[in-house]
Amino acid sequence: MAEEEKKEKWLGWVAVTTIIFAVCATLATFKGGQHSTRAVLSQAKATNQWAYYQAKDLKQYLHELQRDNLDLELWDAGRSGGGFARVARDKQAAYAAKIAKYETQKAEIKRQAEALDAAIAEAQAHSAAFGLAIIFLQIAILLSSVAALMRLKSVWLGGVTVGVVGMFCFANGFFLFL
Repeated sequence: MAEEEKKEKWLGWVAVTTIIFAVCATLATFKGGQHSTRAVLSQAKATNQWAYYQAKDLKQYLHELQRDNLDLELWDAGRSGGGFARVARDKQAAYAAKIAKYETQKAEIKRQAEALDAAIAEAQAHSAAFGLAIIFLQIAILLSSVAALMRLKSVWLGGVTVGVVGMFCFANGFFLFL
């Protein structure tokens, strides 16, 4: 009778650890999904920012071409003088101002896109850590269930060991210490 009571107490701990592992696995699934969604949304925003950057770069390039054409025309017109040179110089200054504006805009767009790229990497790191936690915690739940059915304490201890690794990965999902 005393041996049966000892087994029953042991099985109670199996139930408690299994519940703890199941709750953590559920939370890891939820948090991993959140971070995965955040990564996808950030990826879409980053793609938009980089496309916006390329559009500004293209506009800048077109203005540079126009300025270069005006430079050549000014050089040619400079020999003959006249009103064309004055108009061309004004246009040249306008193009230079727009080119400078595009440079400033591109720098800000690039900064925002790089920040989004960093957010993607961080969200993916969190999601991966939670994914690893889910794997270990599910294995721990499985081993604990088998241990309870077969009444093998050694299998449960193996499950607890795997569960501890899963809990470590679960904590890493929040804090990213690895």
